[in-house]
Amino acid sequence: MGEIGEWRHLCVDMQRMFAEDTPWHVPWMARVSPQIEELAGRHPSRTIFTRFLPPEHADEMPGKWRDYYRKWWMMTGEHLPRDLVELASSLASLVPPARHFDKRTYSPWIDGRLHPILRSERVDTLVITGGETDVCVLATTLGAIDLGYRVIVLQDAVCSGADDTHDASLELLHDRFSVQLELMETEEFLRVTG
Repeated sequence: MGEIGEWRHLCVDMQRMFAEDTPWHVPWMARVSPQIEELAGRHPSRTIFTRFLPPEHADEMPGKWRDYYRKWWMMTGEHLPRDLVELASSLASLVPPARHFDKRTYSPWIDGRLHPILRSERVDTLVITGGETDVCVLATTLGAIDLGYRVIVLQDAVCSGADDTHDASLELLHDRFSVQLELMETEEFLRVTG
C-alpha cells in the first residue's frame, strides 16, 4: 500500500434520515456504523462528514432535481423534521474537531467549495466511507478521482439499500479505476495509520 500521505476521512451522508425510519432508510447502515465510528473516533480531526440537505421546497432546485423532489416531497424541508438531516447520534459528538460539509447534490464537489479547503490543507489522499455506495459514495469517489486524489474506499464501511448495485459499484471501482483507487478493509487501514 505504501505511504498514506496527507489524508482525510470523507464520511458520506451518515445522517439520521438514512439511519431511521424514513422513505430513504438504508437498513444496513447500522452494519457499517461500527467501522466508521472506530475510524472517525480515532481520527476526528481528519474526518469530514458530508450531509445531503434536501431543499425546503422542490421548486428551489434546478432542472430534474425539481422532479426528483416532487417524487420525494415528504423528504423536503417543509415536511421532513429538521433534526433528521443531522449526523447519526453516534457520530455527531465528534464534531468538533471533526467537521461537516453540507451539499445539495450527490457529489460534494459540484459547488466548488470542498476541493480548495482540502488543497489548502495539502490533502492528497481521501479515505471514503458512508452511504450509499451506488449513489453519493460513487459520485464522491469519481469526483475525487477526477480531481487527482488518491482514493481509498473502505469496503466494509460503505453501504447501500440495494445489495446488487452496491456490489456492482465496488466491482466497477476496483476494476476500472485500479491505478487511482484502492479498496481496503477498515481494520487494515487502521493498522497502517494507528
